[in-house]
Amino acid sequence: MIDSGNDRGNSVKDLAATVESVEQLALVWREVALDRTPRADVRDLPGIAVRWAGSGFVFWNVVTLTEPRLGEELLKQRLHEAADVLRAGKGPGLLWLFTDLLDERALAALDSTAEEAGLQFAFGGTGMAGDLLPLPEPTHPDLTFVRVSTEDHLRAYADLNADAYDMPREVVREGLTGSKLFTEKIHAYLALRSGEPVACAGAIEADGRLFLILVATRPGHQRHGYGEAVSRKALYEGAQATGLRRATLHATEAGAPVYTRIGFEPISPIRFYGLAD
Repeated sequence: MIDSGNDRGNSVKDLAATVESVEQLALVWREVALDRTPRADVRDLPGIAVRWAGSGFVFWNVVTLTEPRLGEELLKQRLHEAADVLRAGKGPGLLWLFTDLLDERALAALDSTAEEAGLQFAFGGTGMAGDLLPLPEPTHPDLTFVRVSTEDHLRAYADLNADAYDMPREVVREGLTGSKLFTEKIHAYLALRSGEPVACAGAIEADGRLFLILVATRPGHQRHGYGEAVSRKALYEGAQATGLRRATLHATEAGAPVYTRIGFEPISPIRFYGLAD
């Protein structure tokens, strides 16, 4: 469970930040899904955005609720509808639920309402944002940076994420190999230590912001600043190319401290749900 202390009240400012975070997810994952196949399930239903790539890589199959100030009864309806999308979709997927969209009663009833809909809490995270660009050009004494441009680079990027999130490499490779999005549009970088890929990050323009995507550090190489350095590199290059000043991302709870050091602020708690066993 996410610590309930992380679920803040719905002030106007908080709600606007949450809506921004939801919209950034919907915009970026539309491109992700269509990058994998032009037949991807990309729909905007009443109160629900579906961005389903049909990939074996769970993070590429997304459903999220989009209505602000959701009450308890409407939340119940939307969670059942979201669970139906998860059941019908090809491949595993997740519901990303931004809890600041819920009113107090809906939030208090969320655990039982999700269980009733056949959903199971998977892990927690947070939407983050900041007017932090441009950043200084990053350096790290251990690292060189290479922009992702080849299939070998994509496989290395996939393997870093697979190892970091404890997923089979072949599954994550299926989600990234052949990607025109990552080689042509996303400012995606590998961090190399003595020629070995040890971390990766990408930044993509989305509605006047840079969105940081798929940051990972290989197990055994954490706590050396590699993830922070390659994130800075992706954001630096993205800002140089676009002139943008605001950046956003969605972080796991474990990863969030890396981004606060860069200058991001947590703005919207997220709960991730899969189908119950």
